[in-house]
Amino acid sequence: MKYERFEDLPVWQDGIELTVSVFTLTEDESFRDKGDLANRLQRASLSVPNNISEGFERGATQELRAFLYYARGSVDEVRFVCHMIRCLECFEHMKAGISDLESEAESISRQLGAWADSLENTDFRGQRYLADATGEMAEREKRTAEFRKKIREINDRAAGKRRQDQADS
Repeated sequence: MKYERFEDLPVWQDGIELTVSVFTLTEDESFRDKGDLANRLQRASLSVPNNISEGFERGATQELRAFLYYARGSVDEVRFVCHMIRCLECFEHMKAGISDLESEAESISRQLGAWADSLENTDFRGQRYLADATGEMAEREKRTAEFRKKIREINDRAAGKRRQDQADS
């Protein structure tokens, strides 16, 4: 299936759900006085759909692939922070929510990895280059039309010369 907008991408939608889950989880009082732990988790989760959308809109396959890896790095940062807070006693009451976040993050990481891998060996350079290809095709068609016109002119002159020669003989 071809997606026209990043908002239609299932992995982007999952990234949004992950971000909402992170913001909901970090509202808990246990995150107070824990430095920037909540902020770090929130920023990492925001980076996931952000990088997916930015890569998608770049219009070049190689750039998209790079941004998918950035998004994957961010989602894996979410997994790391979840792992760390699960180890802290003050978050004991949140184990189920943390486990759910980790599962969401793992799923997104797998999706991003599979998508990036699928782009590795493609010849398609991206939407941005379609305009170039269209322009090149139009230029070739223009040169072909000019060539055909010259051939017609040469043929018409040759036919006219033959008629003139026949009239002279």
